[in-house]
Amino acid sequence: MLVSIAPQAERPKWLRAPAPAGENYRDLKGLIDRLRLHTVCESAACPNVGECWNHRTATFMILGNVCTRRCGFCAVEKGAPLPVDYDEPNRVAEAVATLGLRFAVVTSVNRDDREDGGAELFSLTIRAIRGRVPGCGVEVLTPDFQGSRAAVETVLEAAPDVFNHNTETVPRLYRQVRLGARYERSLAVLALAREIAPATPTESGLMLGLGETTSEVLDVMRDLHASGVRVLTLGQYLRPSPRHLPIVRYVAPEEFAELRRAGIEMGFSHVESGPLVRSSYHASHAVTR
Repeated sequence: MLVSIAPQAERPKWLRAPAPAGENYRDLKGLIDRLRLHTVCESAACPNVGECWNHRTATFMILGNVCTRRCGFCAVEKGAPLPVDYDEPNRVAEAVATLGLRFAVVTSVNRDDREDGGAELFSLTIRAIRGRVPGCGVEVLTPDFQGSRAAVETVLEAAPDVFNHNTETVPRLYRQVRLGARYERSLAVLALAREIAPATPTESGLMLGLGETTSEVLDVMRDLHASGVRVLTLGQYLRPSPRHLPIVRYVAPEEFAELRRAGIEMGFSHVESGPLVRSSYHASHAVTR
């Protein structure tokens, strides 16, 4: 049972990720720096950056690295947004080509300063990747675009292979965890994507350990499935710094396994569930299995 208890300071021994190191890691970091790109791997302090970069995979973050929202869990910088760089899609495509990727993941900061929430840049980036690397699969992990149908249509017209938008947590915790977001709006965006492009898999993810209960998690999973989501990720929240929300508890691997089984029984086609799982973790597996 996931229960609200006193925050735990000591990370359990089973929650360990490989340290960022190795030739592939250094090469990819050099490439990202040279092309003036951002990755959620670095900006959001992802614990899997060592594993993923050593396998020459990364999640590219477009529209700058400054977010217009102030979510309590996220390590991405907050503040006044950067000017839109219309050459960024081409540089992302160059990185995909240089890395020889067969599947690329593209996400962004929230851009509530823009009428389309940044949807245009998602579309341009998908098209740039496909133009440079024909046949490359592309997953997009989008913000909620403040519920704009036109923005969701703009992204889906570029035909991504997966449309991903995270609910992140249970409704009761939204005010602390996802400032500026609304649970119902996130569900509506996912349902919109399914309605607009029914053949495109939709995906969502949650962080655990913020004080949710098992029944709340299962309720969200049911809501996601009812909204057309077929790919699900469940992972442990890790506090980026003392300024961020505390970890209420560490969820054991066995509990993640139970939630994965529950998700498969609900009808999800693919569930990644474990302490170090993050959005788009092993992303290509969901569309190639």
